[in-house]
Amino acid sequence: MKHKMVEVYSANSDAEAHVIKGLLESSGITCVLQPQTISSLQNILVPSMGVVNVLVPAESADEARKLIEAD
Repeated sequence: MKHKMVEVYSANSDAEAHVIKGLLESSGITCVLQPQTISSLQNILVPSMGVVNVLVPAESADEARKLIEAD
């Protein structure tokens, strides 16, 4: 059975998203990063500065948000 993934955080950079992912995974929460492309021109000009959504299984969303807020 596939779990529904929900967004719990929107990072401003790839580096920030990976920090959040590490925090969640160290607490046992599965996490997926989903880059969000606003425009192809923006990616050419600033490739590492795009928004990255942090997704977790729906049943872990509340716990994930609490961990992120506490950090």
